[in-house]
Amino acid sequence: QVQLVESGGGLVQAGDSLRLSCAASGRTFSSYAMGWFRQAPGKEREFVAAISLSGRNTNYADSVKGRFTISRDNAKNTVYLQMNSLKAEDTAVYSCAAVWAPLDRPILPMSAQTYGHWGQGTQVTVSS
Repeated sequence: QVQLVESGGGLVQAGDSLRLSCAASGRTFSSYAMGWFRQAPGKEREFVAAISLSGRNTNYADSVKGRFTISRDNAKNTVYLQMNSLKAEDTAVYSCAAVWAPLDRPILPMSAQTYGHWGQGTQVTVSS
C-alpha cells in the first residue's frame, strides 16, 4: 500500500514555471511506476506524464511535451513534475498516481484506470 500527497501548486502567470512534488509513504516506492494526471473544470481527467521504476523511462502527453519534465527520487520517495512555459490551458487540479510494477518497463500506462493509488490533488492556476 502506498499513500500519496501532492504539493507545490499555486497561482502563476503564463510563461512562469512551477514544480509539483508528490511524496509517497511506505518502503516500496521504487516498486511503483508513477504518473501525473490533471483535471480542469468541466473536463475529464487527462494523462500528463509517467515515469518508470528507475526513472530511466518517461512518457508525456503531446500537450506538455517539451515543457514538462517528470522525475523521481527513490531515496526520498518523491516524484516531481517540473512545469515550464505554463499556459492558461494548463490550469487544472494535478494529481499523482501510482501503479505497482514488477519490472522497469519502458512502456508506461497512460490510462487512469490502470493506477490504483491516488493523491488528493493540488490546484495549478495559470493566469493569462
